[in-house]
Amino acid sequence: MTSLGERVRTSNDRRTIVSLIRGLRSPTGQADPSAIYDQLRALGDVAPAPWGAFLVTGYEACSQVLRDKNWLAVDSEWQARRPDDHRWHDRASSDMNKTLTRLNPPLHRYQRRCLGNLFDRDTMTALTDQVEKDVGSLLDDLGDALAHGETDYADLVAERLPIRTVGGWLGIPEASHDRIVRLAHVQSNAQELLPTPAQLIAAGEASSELWDFFTDLVADRRSHPGDDTISRWIRDLDALEPDRAAVDDMLNALTFFIALASLETTSTFLSGMVWLLAGEPGRWSWLRDHPEHVDRALEEVLRYDPPIRFNTRYAAEDTVLAGVPIPKDGMVHVMYGAANRDPRRNADPHGFDMLRTGSHLSFGAGPHYCMGPALARLEARSLLLGLLRRFPRLRVSAPPVYEPRVAIRRVASFMVSA
Repeated sequence: MTSLGERVRTSNDRRTIVSLIRGLRSPTGQADPSAIYDQLRALGDVAPAPWGAFLVTGYEACSQVLRDKNWLAVDSEWQARRPDDHRWHDRASSDMNKTLTRLNPPLHRYQRRCLGNLFDRDTMTALTDQVEKDVGSLLDDLGDALAHGETDYADLVAERLPIRTVGGWLGIPEASHDRIVRLAHVQSNAQELLPTPAQLIAAGEASSELWDFFTDLVADRRSHPGDDTISRWIRDLDALEPDRAAVDDMLNALTFFIALASLETTSTFLSGMVWLLAGEPGRWSWLRDHPEHVDRALEEVLRYDPPIRFNTRYAAEDTVLAGVPIPKDGMVHVMYGAANRDPRRNADPHGFDMLRTGSHLSFGAGPHYCMGPALARLEARSLLLGLLRRFPRLRVSAPPVYEPRVAIRRVASFMVSA
């Protein structure tokens, strides 16, 4: 292991890198990626990958990429300079390019300024009341199911709370909830490290359907304004931007992105939370007796098992990162999971410590820091406190089954009993 800034020896052995990435997709790597993270970091804080990118695994190097203005989101201009790479020219990518996550200054800065704090105090107060109601309803359903034996917590609770929260906030009709969740699952394949052509085609079709849905939703609020969230956004943005079409385009992209960003990641967070805390009976009983430590336990869940394992940036100019030269337009993958387990940042990184005071990058950092950490934490905290109170002897009857992904880890099923 080398210190940050020291030039590292890296390996361009295709078999080594590809084997480790495949390992992250495997059931073993999904269940416990500790050894894979160690092997990735052993290649250096920055390691060249055989597909022309670099894997960034050290905490400080990852933080530098996320915060430094020399590192940009993979926007449409960068993609246009890669004409032979089909990955960046499909429908799913073109739709994502319109969202904040793929915008760079000055447009990114302008839109963030226009939108302001989406989760201000008034919004969070209203959402808290709604989340508490949704949690209560879902735990009623869970109790009914557990009365008959084990049940799939992922399907019954973890998948449903995010869409109820976001759906209620944005005014998505309840009849459309299952459809939106299904489409978000498929569209997220486009965010994979090395998606297959079939995944890209399916993701593009799902993206198109989602985009049309949210375009129609915004258009309906424009035509029939009320006291709902989107109507209020329209009124606020109209006061700042005289171009009504530009406002609608901004909101089409925002609603589309909020659904994608909040459903997959939060549902995985909510499943990981129960797996890590109830999978070890001593943890569950201790936290039940010490609920004042719930917030710290949730931060450790995020550090130990981030719902998103990597993100991508490119270099605006020739640069050197942790001793490794990166050319202009060079692509790097910020490996959140490996960074969070960097022993130079968090001691005993593979240990799960509910009282840890370390830090993590699971919500990103810098200009593209996640917009919704407050909402994700609200959902997780409310749900965890409800579970501890109503199901003090909750047990994991079968570990989570994950889809074979690297980026956004979707829990396909997760059985619990009480």
